[in-house]
Amino acid sequence: MDAEYKVCKIENVKTIQVQVPGSKSITNRALLLAALSNKKCILRGVLFSDDSRGFLDCLIHLGFQVEIREEIQEVTIWGAGGKIPAGSGKINVRSAGTAARFLTVMLAFAGGDYELTASPQMCRRPMQPLLDLLIEAGAEINYHGEEGHFPFHMSSHHLAMEEVGIDTGVSSQFASALLMSGVILEKGLSVKLTGKRAQGAYIKMTVQMMRQFGVLVNWEGDCCKIPHKADFGIEEYQIEPDVSGACYFYAMAPLLKTSVIVKDVHGDSIQGDIKFLNVLEDMGCGLIEQAEGIMVDGRQLDSYPGLTVSMKDFSDQTMTLAALAPFATSPTVIKQVGHIRMQESDRLNAILTELGRMGISCKEVPKEDGIMIWPGTVEETKVETYEDHRMAMAFTLVGLKTGVIIIKNPGCCKKTFENYFQIIDEIISRNREHKQ
Repeated sequence: MDAEYKVCKIENVKTIQVQVPGSKSITNRALLLAALSNKKCILRGVLFSDDSRGFLDCLIHLGFQVEIREEIQEVTIWGAGGKIPAGSGKINVRSAGTAARFLTVMLAFAGGDYELTASPQMCRRPMQPLLDLLIEAGAEINYHGEEGHFPFHMSSHHLAMEEVGIDTGVSSQFASALLMSGVILEKGLSVKLTGKRAQGAYIKMTVQMMRQFGVLVNWEGDCCKIPHKADFGIEEYQIEPDVSGACYFYAMAPLLKTSVIVKDVHGDSIQGDIKFLNVLEDMGCGLIEQAEGIMVDGRQLDSYPGLTVSMKDFSDQTMTLAALAPFATSPTVIKQVGHIRMQESDRLNAILTELGRMGISCKEVPKEDGIMIWPGTVEETKVETYEDHRMAMAFTLVGLKTGVIIIKNPGCCKKTFENYFQIIDEIISRNREHKQ
């Protein structure tokens, strides 16, 4: 893909209907649970992106039997019953936070000697709270760079861990990693969840998927008890479409005063980002559950208000709401999202910097752990994406509304949504045909 993408303005489009790829969050959890099980499992609707391919590559390097049928979005994994077929080896988790956290804990709990490397971006992301817990339980970790970060060598044999506490404030992936691999410990694992996201959407997703795979997690209050279970797994698992990716299209409903259907996205989704549709409803959009997928209808809107929203449980959509905010009729306040500073980029700083370069007034609001954005007129801007797929995808919305935005490094979307800009091109092309 070119180094820059000029976003064309869209006007008077009556309806948009798209298909998005499978969920990254569900795909990578399903890959891990299938590998930990002792069953042959066919995963359907698999996301194929840089993150998921990286995860699959790691499993293959660890000796798991994997059959990949990318053309039909299927993967078959032969679970090894909590064992790692290769007792030693080297893996590269690339830029995938899920692979980094999930596989590190799996390898530590299963035991062996491993070299773990990652992309420069992932090497900057936090790992220390998780690694410190593993060291305390008996793992030996030798860092090849900055302490508490990738890359490192890990040697683990007979970890002493039956109870553990984890702060979910830095990353809920730490908790999910402990929960899923806890099933292979001989005495199981009791995980005490602390921090702002102890009841967060991604932890709920993890527990629900574990139950779907046959691991009966007992969650009471702030404690999850995972039993040791050698015999678990399912023969087939259907992965939902990616609601995070769907939300960029759903956001076009109020922005472009159109209706949007994303195929096979439904209200019973286990993904936390489905809550973003309620934000669009609060802006005045209609939500209609249909057989083919939810429709978000913004055709009746003359305008939409700015909102004050806690996005703690669906913070991946912070950039999406920030992209809608300049065109609202009143200020937007996004609360409880301070943790996104430590994701693929410092997302709070990235949002404020790029909106500021567009001429939009915005500021950090420390007491709300978030940001405030005022309506304004967008100036012509080349948007820096900070190697962050969500910055690229969300700020494309500003370009569709104004026609004055260029997205730099659009190829960073390959992390989770390889054909995002292809779909955008198709929407723009259909709009041009309609206008002619």
